[in-house]
Amino acid sequence: MSNITRQTFLKQCLGIGSMLTFSPYFSWAEDSDTFLQNVVKANNQEVEKLLKTFEVEITEIRRRLGFDFANLSAAMAEPTSRYYQKAELIPAMTRILKFLIKYQKVDGTLDLGNLASPPDTAFILEPLCVADSILRKLSIPALNNVKDLLKDFILEAGEAMRTGGVHTPNHRWVISAALARINDLYPDKKYVRRIDEWLSEYIFIDADGHYLERSMIYGEVTDNCLITMARLLKRPKLYEYVRKNLRMSYYYMEPNGEMVTNDSRRQDQFIGMNALPFYLDYRHMAIHDNDAEFAAISKQIEQMKGFEEKNMPDLLAFLTDDADLRMPLPKPAELNTNFEQFFKTTSLARIRRKDTTMTIFGGTDKPTIIASGRSTSPNFFSFRKGEAILKYMRFSTDFFSTGYFRSDGLKKDGNRYILSQKIEAPYYQPLTDEFKRADGNYQHSPSTDGRFWNKMDFENRPKSNVKNIETIISVEEKNGGAELNFAVKGADGVKVTIEFCFKEGGEFVGLKKLDDADNYTLESGTGEYKFGKDSIKFGEGIFKHSKLRGLEGEMYTSHFGSLRTEGMHVFLTGIVPFQHKITLS
Repeated sequence: MSNITRQTFLKQCLGIGSMLTFSPYFSWAEDSDTFLQNVVKANNQEVEKLLKTFEVEITEIRRRLGFDFANLSAAMAEPTSRYYQKAELIPAMTRILKFLIKYQKVDGTLDLGNLASPPDTAFILEPLCVADSILRKLSIPALNNVKDLLKDFILEAGEAMRTGGVHTPNHRWVISAALARINDLYPDKKYVRRIDEWLSEYIFIDADGHYLERSMIYGEVTDNCLITMARLLKRPKLYEYVRKNLRMSYYYMEPNGEMVTNDSRRQDQFIGMNALPFYLDYRHMAIHDNDAEFAAISKQIEQMKGFEEKNMPDLLAFLTDDADLRMPLPKPAELNTNFEQFFKTTSLARIRRKDTTMTIFGGTDKPTIIASGRSTSPNFFSFRKGEAILKYMRFSTDFFSTGYFRSDGLKKDGNRYILSQKIEAPYYQPLTDEFKRADGNYQHSPSTDGRFWNKMDFENRPKSNVKNIETIISVEEKNGGAELNFAVKGADGVKVTIEFCFKEGGEFVGLKKLDDADNYTLESGTGEYKFGKDSIKFGEGIFKHSKLRGLEGEMYTSHFGSLRTEGMHVFLTGIVPFQHKITLS
């Protein structure tokens, strides 16, 4: 059993572990009996581990405990399980519940991720309520104490769900879904009233299908919650949001299952995510809507690396709670693997030609403020050919330490996508008499260009010697690859740096190693990155200076921050005025 804290949960959901590459086309032959047999087998193996794990005392509150309990419950209820109605499961189940009750706060919450957290408690309630719906159908006297303990915990937590608050947009729906499950088990109008109170704020989804957080991980969380509410509260209109988000999410899916997260406003914008958590969402909607496209995506996820380890052990509980999930999937469609999609609401474009993909992003929230809940990724371009992966490209200048280029949106001009940014950096003159203070204690404020703060009352100071720099990057699909043109003008002599980050574990041909930290350059001509049987050729190389530190800019470096990630980094450098073309193939 893996110990999943909130942080570990996020790492697993967001993890950028490699996936198997698969064919986009399937011959239809889902055998629901075989599928269930494999699910039961995975549950048996998981339960075998759990029984050994819970021979000792539990020492940590973790979300995984809810899934452990649900898995034990499903094993006891499944007639084809080798643990069917086996009393040997009861001590472990009892130990989990007594531990949770021991640490349950007076208000019904747990210290789980955050202190006395209603939304984090709601997350653990999902599998616990699934387990309750399973166990209540079993007439086994030895389970009575377990059922009583479970009911006590859920009802106490239900008060926290009914009265507690939230931190983030998706928390409203996590709590509402938990209340829907509790109401399904122990009906009470007070639970539904609280759900309606949250729903009265309305669910935002933009024209492209993004929820408020623009996050793949929390988009999936929201989809799961809305499905739960739609199903248990008989509110089919909620499915409309899910359909829209799931259709969009497919276009964010790389051939190996990793998800594009450049435009996210949450932590996955930097640490990535794979498609595995979406599985039950796509499966539910495929069966509910008899949707061939969702069926194909479901089958696709089943083939991804990690599905056997991360998804299969937990499926039996959900397939027992919702019998519809045991039904065979509709016959899958042939998925579209040849597309160009421009998501104007977040300034992101996706181009896919079978196993070759590119992502172009220019939708950073402005002004750039480093904070949770804002989109700040400087990753403006990525390119993949099978297993050869350019994780991202970034661009930086040393213009007054303003750091990485972050485009002011994304525009399309014919076949080209245009990214652009203009920055001005002034000097400041003496204050005029009307703003001078006898004590010299001026307002602590940001400079007008947002680079730094000081007690200088910048807003009221005359500006002079204004310097500027303007960067335009165009991206165009050409001959199965990409052509990028860089044009930088303004303050002459400014150093510029183009940064490539390739997936670690590959090898370079034709590049010069700069140091022992996986930093390379291409001084001229064309280089090549190889990974397995695939490769990416890129050039023209250029290396006019070696200033490669502080690329993040003063916003980060003043506090010793860094945005460097794992990978094999290549740096091309030049001097303003700068014009340069890069092709990738």
